[in-house]
Amino acid sequence: MQTDWWRSAVIYQVYVRSFADGDGDGTGDLAGVRARLPYLAELGVDALWFNPWYLSPMKDGGYDVADYRAIDPAFGTLAEAEKLIAEARELGIRTIVDIVPNHVSDQHPWFRAALAAGPGSPERELFHFRPGRGSHGELPPNDWPSQFVGSAEPVWTRLPDGDWYLHLFTPEQPDLNWAHPAVRREHEDILRFWFERGVAGVRIDSAALLAKDPELPDFVAGRDPNPFVDRDELHDIYRSWRAVADEYGGIFVGEVWLPDTERFARYLRPDELHTAFNFSFLSCPWDARRLRTSIDDTLTEHAPIGAPATWVLCNHDVTRTVTRYGRDDTGFDFAAKAFGTPTDLALGTRRARAAALLSLALPGAVYVYQGEELGLPEADIPLDRIEDPMHFRSGGLDPGRDGCRVPLPWTPDAPYAGFGGEPWLPQPADWPSYAADRQAADPDSMLHLYRRAIRGRPVFGDGPLSWLPAPEGVLAFTRAEGVLCVVNLADSPYDLPGHTELLLSSGPLDTEGRLPKDTAVWLRA
Repeated sequence: MQTDWWRSAVIYQVYVRSFADGDGDGTGDLAGVRARLPYLAELGVDALWFNPWYLSPMKDGGYDVADYRAIDPAFGTLAEAEKLIAEARELGIRTIVDIVPNHVSDQHPWFRAALAAGPGSPERELFHFRPGRGSHGELPPNDWPSQFVGSAEPVWTRLPDGDWYLHLFTPEQPDLNWAHPAVRREHEDILRFWFERGVAGVRIDSAALLAKDPELPDFVAGRDPNPFVDRDELHDIYRSWRAVADEYGGIFVGEVWLPDTERFARYLRPDELHTAFNFSFLSCPWDARRLRTSIDDTLTEHAPIGAPATWVLCNHDVTRTVTRYGRDDTGFDFAAKAFGTPTDLALGTRRARAAALLSLALPGAVYVYQGEELGLPEADIPLDRIEDPMHFRSGGLDPGRDGCRVPLPWTPDAPYAGFGGEPWLPQPADWPSYAADRQAADPDSMLHLYRRAIRGRPVFGDGPLSWLPAPEGVLAFTRAEGVLCVVNLADSPYDLPGHTELLLSSGPLDTEGRLPKDTAVWLRA
């Protein structure tokens, strides 16, 4: 049995709430996913990563978890989740669940018990409760910044009994105290709970934030070590997690946003996490030189520890690829998000098609966010329908992340483009034109491109990447003898190297057989 499937897998991210609505209430659910498993099998993906599907008040899209062992009723039941895991596995598709270890919901039994128990109680030791500063405790215990970019709101909330509690995200998401052994035991039990139900892996949310300096000192930019990011104590936590995963043959992928490549690589040592998301590539502008640097840096930082790279163009937090690549600034930065940014969707779509072939030709694992295979753009959400707390905590300046979370279109002529009931987020008027059924009938569609690329990806083999000579603005490399990937980001068409077969192209060649700008090909030399 293959045990290293994750090293070169194509993993499809399912944001359940917006994937498919099986019961007609307007919210995506497990029944909807189960009904669409044949679609995912035809797409050719190796695994599904599910955003949190647990019991939650949904103050932050399910990342405020009230019970890790229960499925939220909006999505279904635990029995349905077990059926979904089994049915997907029968189709050759593994399941990865999302764990949020930094914090829980304020409706979690532990936090409710801590509130009831009062200051100084053992129940409060599971979190970060502290008296305030100032003559009457009226000031927060420290000045740590919020993890919602652009937010000036504090990360401490004061209770009527005078205590303050820490929440790096929203007040409804109190941070756990990972120095407490009960917190560690509980999460190891949660891992076992899901591994025993057949999941193949776990994605770790905000993986670099768990450990805090016990003194909770003020934050000083640039001072090491950071009091709440990337602390050395984390590695002992993940070594203990790895021991649990190894019992079941499970794998981890960490959400690790770190600019220091050496510190990033520490999480991927052989006894810690198997993989971590590559945010350098995701946020890189559509620029040949910078893309090549990102690819080289990623492969270099992974090579000494033998961990595979991961490649991702978009996720549930990030502006959709066709929109991002159609703007003057084609990179991604949370702090730069703004309403009304001009976008050329035709240009962005052409680049996104080329980027799909580029990412799927690289060595390592590839993550595809739902709807990317349909070429969905970022949607403009009416102000009165925005739900994302990132928008509200920015004072209304940040449009938030709802624009990449709009429910998928499946059938062009059905109500709500075949999603189900009236969606929890409104679909744009042109959403039916992106419907999966319509694209399945069009051999030139984005869906067909992804299907062919995912199915054809094994031609590149498991070998290293070797760059080929190419002019400025052109990326050309080989992964296996005789198979090339060429991407033209230059202003002029490019004469393709000698080849015997054009395996796949993101767009048509010009009338002279040259590779146009913003187009990629796979060739057999």
